[in-house]
Amino acid sequence: MIDLVVVGGGIVGVATAMTYLERRPGASVVVVEKGALAGQQTGHNSGVIHAGVYYQPGSLKARLCRAGSAWTKRFCAEEGIAFRVPGKLIVATRPAELDRLAGLEGRAVANGLRPQRLDAAELRRGEPHVRGLAAIRVAESGIVSYPGVVEAMARRVRDAGGGIRLGAEVVGIGEDERGVTVEMATGAPIRARRLVACAGIQADRVARLAGIGDGFAMVAFRGEYYRLPEARSGLVSSMIYPVPEPGMPFLGVHLTPMIDGGITVGPNAVLGLAREGYPKWSLDRRDVADLVCFRGFRRMIPGLLRTGLGEQWNSVVKAGYLARIRRYCPELGLADLLPHAAGIRAQAVLEDGSMVEDFMFRSTPRQVHVVNAPSPAATSARPIAEAICGRVAAR
Repeated sequence: MIDLVVVGGGIVGVATAMTYLERRPGASVVVVEKGALAGQQTGHNSGVIHAGVYYQPGSLKARLCRAGSAWTKRFCAEEGIAFRVPGKLIVATRPAELDRLAGLEGRAVANGLRPQRLDAAELRRGEPHVRGLAAIRVAESGIVSYPGVVEAMARRVRDAGGGIRLGAEVVGIGEDERGVTVEMATGAPIRARRLVACAGIQADRVARLAGIGDGFAMVAFRGEYYRLPEARSGLVSSMIYPVPEPGMPFLGVHLTPMIDGGITVGPNAVLGLAREGYPKWSLDRRDVADLVCFRGFRRMIPGLLRTGLGEQWNSVVKAGYLARIRRYCPELGLADLLPHAAGIRAQAVLEDGSMVEDFMFRSTPRQVHVVNAPSPAATSARPIAEAICGRVAAR
């Protein structure tokens, strides 16, 4: 029997194994992952080290994002991982967005940040290719390659005596008063005193294996990106974000100067018909069936119908996607939008149709399941892991 098995080899799962071993040197820990490390959400995102602008003050997202931002930068410096802190501009392009921009500014201050308010002229001086009525600058926002962060975390896990098993799909979870038995699709089962599940887009299915997956389901939102030509690599020096749409958990199509020197555009948010389907038009019959049968999804549709149809239109019609970017960067054209890999956002939805806005956990006497960890989970991975380890120790 080992001390801890971690299900999921994304950044939260590997960070949990690393943190547990730091707290309990010599403990026996194994991470099981059905694919590759950082192969899902961790390896398909904007690479942003979020500062904590958007989140409700006092929420887990707000507190853990601020702590995670500082920790991620320190960890990268210790490990020699390239990162930059170019800052972020959130740009209002229409009068209706000015009040929402002021609200974001207030949230940023409440979350311990020092946003700088810019008028149109100041915005243009700082970013000559960007247009807007006003903006706030958040200097703490950074950029990194999260797969590189996970690789360094995995080295620490292995160096501390932990194991990482890839190609290991979990198909059953049983619990008794002494421990947890994890059945694998191939190979012998694993017996552990404790289990932590960080299964991302499969979190509800893994939780159901443990008997605690009721009342919610994971819904996949496919985020499509483009990449600007190399000749445009100096277009902006900061990350450029729009003011988010009210009531939506997505931040809008943004320009992001990446750690490799290029600039990505995106993502949008299109309903995904395959939980792990990154290519366009991906479809998985089981995923679609689960989606249609989930009452919460059907209740969610009316509130998102107009926005969802607009997102779908812009996915199909490239000119519609471009129009969103041209609100704040009018000189870009269709030829500037080059192909780039898509991402998947795993979003927990409750039976009443509401999206879970904060990080969410489910537990049993010997298990802790992370059942909602969308952005800024990558930024917040270390403090999420510390919270998980605290829950494990208390059981």
